[in-house]
Amino acid sequence: MSELTTSHRLPRVAIAGLSLEASTFSPARTRIEDFHPVRGADILAGRSFWSEGGTLAAAAEWVPILQGRAIPGGPVPMEDYQILKDEILDGLRAAGQLDGMVLDIHGAMSVVGMDDAEGDLAVAIREVVGPEVLISTGMDLHGNVSWRLAHALDLLTCYRMAPHEDAEDTKERAVRNLLDRLTLPLDRRRPLKAWIPIPILLPGEKTSTRIEPAKSLYAMVPEAEASAGVLDAGIWIGYAWADEPRNCCVVIVTGDDEAVIIEEAERIAGEVWRRHEEFTFVAPAASLQECLDAAFASTARPYVISDSGDNPTAGGAGDVTWTLTELLADPRLASAELTALYASIPDAVAVQQCVDAGVGAVVHLEVGARVDPGPAGPAELTGTVRHIAEGDPDAVTEVVVQAGGLHVILTRSRKPYHLESDFLRNGLDPRSADLLIVKIGYLEPELYALAADWMLALTPGGADQDLLRLGHHRIARPMYPFDTGLMDPDLSARLIPMASTDCAEHTYLPRGTDEPLPPQPS
Repeated sequence: MSELTTSHRLPRVAIAGLSLEASTFSPARTRIEDFHPVRGADILAGRSFWSEGGTLAAAAEWVPILQGRAIPGGPVPMEDYQILKDEILDGLRAAGQLDGMVLDIHGAMSVVGMDDAEGDLAVAIREVVGPEVLISTGMDLHGNVSWRLAHALDLLTCYRMAPHEDAEDTKERAVRNLLDRLTLPLDRRRPLKAWIPIPILLPGEKTSTRIEPAKSLYAMVPEAEASAGVLDAGIWIGYAWADEPRNCCVVIVTGDDEAVIIEEAERIAGEVWRRHEEFTFVAPAASLQECLDAAFASTARPYVISDSGDNPTAGGAGDVTWTLTELLADPRLASAELTALYASIPDAVAVQQCVDAGVGAVVHLEVGARVDPGPAGPAELTGTVRHIAEGDPDAVTEVVVQAGGLHVILTRSRKPYHLESDFLRNGLDPRSADLLIVKIGYLEPELYALAADWMLALTPGGADQDLLRLGHHRIARPMYPFDTGLMDPDLSARLIPMASTDCAEHTYLPRGTDEPLPPQPS
């Protein structure tokens, strides 16, 4: 790799990655087609800052290889992962001389039979591109950063907001950090990395930056970044619905001043731990029945209820019918006095039956529970087909079936419903509805803005908010909230060695745990 500082050529920067948040408690599987892989110019078109006319379009010679981004779901079968991984590695081998690489990952991808999938991918990439190519990533704060992943990469940053309203800014920051470091001489390009794992594993609904303590904790990140000698800082709160040894909170501070990055990392980690028992749900949380009772008693309209346990944006299969079964059995929804919207249940068979019957037809359906049977099995749904929509890139086909006052959205393929347009497209006005029940955790910005009031229903599924009933047994222990006794974790920073082709160490989590890590699958 040549010295860019002594030449006028643009840096050659590859782009590749696989982004997925996967619940190991979901029986669903995320296949190659679920990643919607894009290649070449289509990758550049996906980000405003490096697309044609973007602020960074002319800042580098971009070498886009393969990028896959999937809706959160279940783990990836090993054979599917290997096909995508091999295509990325083959593309890098064919790319020629590179100066840098942008690795687009979430940080919570699970692959069947493997721990630390992102670490595996990063190590394999490092072995192909060699030790001198700078690799940068901008991750989800719900991702995980094992020692192995941090070792294989040079520059790591993550979101600072949950919900992730700063996603595009974070991805651009990761690219700018890379381009800035490529202007330095070779011997000064790689920053130091201070890494601290914290024995906390919490759902995102308890760590939203809308409320304390996460609001104040994440405010510490830009403060640390502003310190002389610091390049970037991040709090990866971790992903709670996967049972792997790497899953926990991690703080990383990168920069050129060893003393400063250690001090800042330990300052942030110490404050996170000091306040770890303050984390609580972002909204009033209760059983579904209690949420419905509160909604019916309230005059706030629309009243939004999160069906959180089967949240498809946290890895739930999306077709658990426990909540739908309860709604259909509620006599208050059997009449048409109130309007309630429920989104959604993926079921290709039921959708086709509705399409065949046509708008206005009365249908008798068994819906859902084809992937995750959950505690309820298929739901018996009898109602009138009110609307059919085609063409959504995720749902493919959407059908609205009305049963009394309840309007149920069925989809051919799994889809989260976060936008007002998702409902309007289906002939439903969420602002004029009395109740809006959505498979989601914390409300995304548009739903949050239109909700007159809302509650979080603690329902079952692969993204169950009650982590203790899910059955984690492979995470490092002790770990809060699984262990609540007196804990005194070692929160001293460890300096990650400079990235090299020898970065396959399987160190995942905190030192000084009472139990050894479980054996790794072959």
